[in-house]
Amino acid sequence: MNRNLTIAGLVGAALTTAAGIAIEAVVKPASDVSDKMWSYPWTSDSLIPASLANAVLHLLVVLGTVAFLQVMTQRAGRIGGALATAGAVILFLAEFASLPIADQRLDETGPQLVGAFFGLGVALTGIGLTVAGIAVLRSPDWTGWQRYAALVAGIWSLVMIGISATSALPVGVAIYGLTLCAVFAAVLTRHPRSATEPRISARIER
Repeated sequence: MNRNLTIAGLVGAALTTAAGIAIEAVVKPASDVSDKMWSYPWTSDSLIPASLANAVLHLLVVLGTVAFLQVMTQRAGRIGGALATAGAVILFLAEFASLPIADQRLDETGPQLVGAFFGLGVALTGIGLTVAGIAVLRSPDWTGWQRYAALVAGIWSLVMIGISATSALPVGVAIYGLTLCAVFAAVLTRHPRSATEPRISARIER
């Protein structure tokens, strides 16, 4: 496990949570942009730096999911980790796809296609983390609260598919960031049972 990658993911997830809270508490109340616009609650001009900032956060999360993938020992866990990483990469790319459609309405073709692209990224992330989370629960290498982090994050990511079309999206994103924080913190703090049991056995034999 690459500790630096995990820390990068943790930072990205924490900033994602902060961004979701800031949008819900500050940006939305001050916005006069119609919620029928793709850029909502941002203006079309401000969406560009916002999307670029989001792309950076997604990239940090990608690094974290790579670290998560590295600690998967079972085949199902590796498949799930790979799917989650692919989903995070798609979300990263989708932010750039948002730039040309910043001034378009939600019912136009461009926003519908980009929205579907975002949906694919969220779905792959959710499916991947859920599959990996089930593998983690079945693995003897994970103990304590760390065993549940990936599954919870996966389930919430799937819930996000429904939330994404509602006004609750920023809150959903904030919670999504928190669940990812838990995943990356679990990777950093886990104590593999398989690594500690031989030491315990050796001490007993002495």
